[in-house]
Amino acid sequence: MAYDFEALKARVRDISYTPGTDTLRHISPLLLQAQDLTATALVRLSALDNSTYTSVAGSRAGLELMASVVSSSSLAGTDLAHVVLANPYEGAQFAGYPADDETVRTVRHAEAIPKMNGHLDDAVHQLDLCAIGCHYLAHGITEDLTTAHKNKPAAVQQTTGPALTAAQYDALTALNGGGYLYESATRGLGVTRVATNDGTRVSIATYRALERRGLVTHDTSTSLWAGGQKISVTEQGKQALAQPRPAARLATQVAAGPKTVVAQGARR
Repeated sequence: MAYDFEALKARVRDISYTPGTDTLRHISPLLLQAQDLTATALVRLSALDNSTYTSVAGSRAGLELMASVVSSSSLAGTDLAHVVLANPYEGAQFAGYPADDETVRTVRHAEAIPKMNGHLDDAVHQLDLCAIGCHYLAHGITEDLTTAHKNKPAAVQQTTGPALTAAQYDALTALNGGGYLYESATRGLGVTRVATNDGTRVSIATYRALERRGLVTHDTSTSLWAGGQKISVTEQGKQALAQPRPAARLATQVAAGPKTVVAQGARR
């Protein structure tokens, strides 16, 4: 939007006009464009106000800056409308009044031009404020989001990665209902296993994958042999469960024609 405001500012600043019909013809498209930019700025402000950006530190200043762009853009439109109002028109007088001669017309134009130029200068100033505000806002939002990302806790950053598979989602759902790690003696060796309160089978590999992403944790203050270690689903895990369950991947089979089995004795 900054470039749109700068382009309109250049057109208003460099306008060349003759008071009367020529002025109306030149100012009208500029006024309409200023009104369109005001409407666009208002839409952008509403979008920011309804976005997650409002939870980022420093976002209030960004919203206030965008509101100032709306205000300045509207004022620029008002200044251009004042040019339309100050413009001396050439319509006929009421009946009984003498028509303007060239001298009267010259005086009217001489009185109107400084007023019109003043309004044009004010419009240029407001449009300049709009462009500057948009540039600062774009830079500010980028800085705010970058700072927020850097300050994000490491546990939260761990959850960003590949989406959960259906099996991982189901395992996380079961563990959310309660579970624990324990050691099981198999052929004289200790093997860590996962048990869930609802009896859902969860492999240790699936558990480790969830743990690496910061979605689950276990109580290491107790023994794996004596009662096991309680598993808890973290806040990040609960957020993952709030998302829709991923669709299970279907195994694709390549269609092939029927195989012909030929007995060895027949190969002659």
